[in-house]
Amino acid sequence: MTELHGQPAAHAPGAPTIAVIGDGQLARMMQTEAIELGLSLRLLAAAKDPSAAQVVADLWEGDYHELSDLEEVVDGADAVTFDHEHVPNEHLDELIGRGVNVQPRPSALIYAQDKLLQREKMAELGLPVPAFSAVESPADAEQFFARTGGRVCLKARRGGYDGHGVWFPKGEEELSSLVEKLLGEDVPLMAEEALDFTRELSAMVARRPSGEVAAWPIVESVQSGGICSEAVAPAPGLGEKEAARAREIARTVAEELGVTGVLAVELFEVAGEGGPEVVINELAMRPHNTGHWTQDGSVTSQFEQHLRAVLDWPLGATDPVGGTTAMVNTLGADEEPETPLSERVAAVWERYPQAKIHLYGKSHRPGRKLGHVNVTAEDPEEARRVAREAAHVIVQGDWPAAD
Repeated sequence: MTELHGQPAAHAPGAPTIAVIGDGQLARMMQTEAIELGLSLRLLAAAKDPSAAQVVADLWEGDYHELSDLEEVVDGADAVTFDHEHVPNEHLDELIGRGVNVQPRPSALIYAQDKLLQREKMAELGLPVPAFSAVESPADAEQFFARTGGRVCLKARRGGYDGHGVWFPKGEEELSSLVEKLLGEDVPLMAEEALDFTRELSAMVARRPSGEVAAWPIVESVQSGGICSEAVAPAPGLGEKEAARAREIARTVAEELGVTGVLAVELFEVAGEGGPEVVINELAMRPHNTGHWTQDGSVTSQFEQHLRAVLDWPLGATDPVGGTTAMVNTLGADEEPETPLSERVAAVWERYPQAKIHLYGKSHRPGRKLGHVNVTAEDPEEARRVAREAAHVIVQGDWPAAD
């Protein structure tokens, strides 16, 4: 059973109500934009104190795995959306059958939930993906190892995120042993070719149910330990031909799969015979870490756009407000600094008043996403340098050493 907290009547009179399933920072930042749009959110959270639960007045504590909890929270909502892709699709189908406006639909979400189905669908659409294979036995993995010359990335088909559920075995023996162990733990697996890539990119679009699609500039992303640490938009040095191809891929995915709301298509940039090419890495059907720059660097943020899209409202302009915007995540240090967070933030603003700091209300934990910093500048390297320094101070409590 769900437990009601907060103020369930705290909704703008006559304004749409959107039920959000999930209690992380993505839902928290949707709430910020909902306030400005005059909308109201109703949140299903796992507890009373996660990131989004701290700021949404109409708060329900429950379990998204339980259909009865979902039914209570979505009752009377104008739309239902998510800050993750893990709600059981059979529950969403049941809600849709009862007339609930679920966005995005489970028919699209399945391709963000299951990596093998995603790869198969992308290949069916003629979109570029690495070589891949289902892995149902060590023999399957060994055959793929031979096929790719040992260039194997093993993935859990479901549930992986931020580097979890991804393995790079160093040899055939390690691969076979790992597959046997994981299959014995009932982890469904797939393998794909580990590519040599020059950098990672992200193509983000939003689509509303009636079909309108809007695309943001292509983003360069930097990963650290499987977690996105930086995003820079527009991607520095990206040719227009390559950028157009990335946008085309994202638009095709959105339209062919019927995605609604924000879609992020993570891409690898690889060397091709005629120049750089892009290959699909992952899909996310919700606001995404590589889109946080839009809060301060785009006419319309990904969070506002997502809310407008799921309500089938006209989409906003996606032009940069100027120059380049760098986003750097503040990931928890090995040890929490003794200097209070408020003083670290103030120290950043003393030196860089242009830095836009976004914090998620989370307690410290090593490697945890605690917030991010956005900086816009004409020079991409200047934007990146200032954002990095600001994030370093927030995480470590001191300024980085001069080069």
